[in-house]
Amino acid sequence: MRVFTASLATETNTFSPMLTSRTEFEESFYAPAGKHPDYPKLFTAPLAAARKRAKSSNWEVVEGTCTFAEPAGTVTREAYEGLRDEILDQLRAAMPVDAVLMGLHGAMVADGYDDCEGDLLQRIRKIVGPKVPIGAELDPHCHMTDAMVNSTDAMICFKEFPHTDFAERGEELVQIIADTAVGKIKPVQSVYDCRMINSYPTSREPMRSFVDKFKAMEGKDGILSISMIHCYPYADVPDLGTKMLVVTDNNKALGDKIAKQLGEELIAMRDTVRPAFLTLEGALDAALKVEGGPAVVAEPADNAGGGAPSDSTFFIELLRKRGVKNVCIGPIWDPIAVRMCHAAGDGASFDLRFGGKMGPTSGEPVDAKVKVIKCVKDAIQTFSGAVVPLGDAASIEFDGITVALISIRTQALGTDLFTNLGVDLKSKRVIIVKSTNHFHGAFGPIAKQVLYSDGPGALPRDFKKVGYTRVKRPIWPLDDNPWAAR
Repeated sequence: MRVFTASLATETNTFSPMLTSRTEFEESFYAPAGKHPDYPKLFTAPLAAARKRAKSSNWEVVEGTCTFAEPAGTVTREAYEGLRDEILDQLRAAMPVDAVLMGLHGAMVADGYDDCEGDLLQRIRKIVGPKVPIGAELDPHCHMTDAMVNSTDAMICFKEFPHTDFAERGEELVQIIADTAVGKIKPVQSVYDCRMINSYPTSREPMRSFVDKFKAMEGKDGILSISMIHCYPYADVPDLGTKMLVVTDNNKALGDKIAKQLGEELIAMRDTVRPAFLTLEGALDAALKVEGGPAVVAEPADNAGGGAPSDSTFFIELLRKRGVKNVCIGPIWDPIAVRMCHAAGDGASFDLRFGGKMGPTSGEPVDAKVKVIKCVKDAIQTFSGAVVPLGDAASIEFDGITVALISIRTQALGTDLFTNLGVDLKSKRVIIVKSTNHFHGAFGPIAKQVLYSDGPGALPRDFKKVGYTRVKRPIWPLDDNPWAAR
């Protein structure tokens, strides 16, 4: 069997001033055709799974371009169309193929394209025709449009948030598409729109039990796969919203029934699925009361993984004002500050201005006499086995505060964000991470308590404060009861 696979992914914050160009894709991750590393990246698990299948079967895998950009603002038309056409040309050259496997995000927005994934998948369908099965693995923080559903045979989202299961989901997708290609199954997709904007970390209840429940339903009664679409709240596009996706073996009625049943259960839990978000002051007060180990405080309002700059200084200013010591925070994205630290060298002390560069939601720059703890060229952090580049990085210390500075913008994922820079996390009283929940898999085990804050920043956790103008209404929590008309 001849299989084509490629990847094109990013998560677009349409409110962000930072445009996403081809440079951002190449800086974050870009593997030309046939040049992908031996391990899966977050959005290339279908490729890794296809490679694995080829070693034990008669599969011939044709690999196209795989690329991912750290979430930011709208993708430029040149970047999207160029990368899209690069992959489509590779597919045309690979024809005929028996199946197509794509690694996508599902929330990419470009200049002129509200639904990049739908556009790409429609063009793939036009090339391969109606009989070649097309599968896609998606981030649950996607939009799940009609164009995406109608152009594919099966889509699977990561089930976990943090997304630690991307490799497993890639394996599942490959199995479904393989069975489809040989006529063993005929997948059909059912979608239920919950009419909600919300956040659903699966590291806590009630989401933990909800995900476990629908995972247990898979493989029974013709149910091939169930995915929850969490939604990506910072994109002003009509298809934004929480949905349930059920893939069955040629049983649309059953899929519709289960999707509706699970969707209504999710609606009933809407007020309990999110953690409590404290003010910065409230989160710090709670963290300082924790005894017997570090408290970990998330700062999702400045999460690069949601398109924020990751250079805000509000928490640092609060720590200095309160005189709190033995605390670390990161990552702060500031390539200029990193460059200055590398010029000064390990152990050097000098006056440094850092952070607060991208706009009002970044706060004011910090001016401090800092000591450089450690400089690292081409630093990395890890996330569930994947390697995430940080660029050149440095750790600094001042006023009892340790800061991880990076030059490639990304969120806090692994504890090695700090430890690779010489920071002893277990000795810290408070660890502040710029992330929404992806940090939890690595930082949760070392935390005595995990707390969530909502302060100034580009990603407010109160979705009523997001300036939507194009989202399809009614939708909760912007509207009290969007389900009344059903």
